[in-house]
Amino acid sequence: MKLRIWTVLLLLGFAQFSWGQTNGNSKLVSEEATAPELSANSYTVLGATPEQEALVRAQIRIMQPDVYPLRVLFVPHWKYIDTARIFRLHVPAGYTSAMFTHLPSRSVFIDSDRYVSDDSLGFWIAHELGHLAANSASENAADKAARGYRKRLKDARKPNVHMRDKNYVFGDDPEAVN
Repeated sequence: MKLRIWTVLLLLGFAQFSWGQTNGNSKLVSEEATAPELSANSYTVLGATPEQEALVRAQIRIMQPDVYPLRVLFVPHWKYIDTARIFRLHVPAGYTSAMFTHLPSRSVFIDSDRYVSDDSLGFWIAHELGHLAANSASENAADKAARGYRKRLKDARKPNVHMRDKNYVFGDDPEAVN
C-alpha cells in the first residue's frame, strides 16, 4: 500500500514538469494563439464550381442580408437527401426543396444536382437568407424577409436609366445630350 502511495505521489510530482516545453507562462493557451474574430459577413462556400461561388457571393453582396450564413454548401443530391433526413427537414405538402437552411449552424445547403439557373439561385438564396433574418423555420416569415432581398437583386439587374439613350456617352451630363 505504501509503495502505491509513493508511486502515485512521485508520478504526480513529475507530471507537472513533463507538460512539455513552455516559455515560462503556465497558461496552456495564450491570448495571441486564439483564432481571430470572424467578421459578420464572412462565410464559406463549399462544393461549388468557381462560377457558382462567384455568383452566390455576388448575389449575397447585392442582397446585403441582415444575417449572413456561416456556410453555403453545394452538395450532390444523395448527400442533400441524407443531410435533410439527419436534420429532420420538414417540407410542407405540395412543396419541393432544392435548398434549405439549418438555423443553429447558419448553414445553407444547396442540392447541386437540382440547381436550375442563375436567376432561380438568387431567388431561392433570398428565401434562405430570409430564414436566417427571421430566425424562423416558417416559410411565410422567410418569404416576408426575402422580399427586400429579391427587390435588391431585381434593382441590380435593371440597366442604368441613362444608358438607354444611345446618344449618352459615359461621363457626359445626361441633361446636356439632345
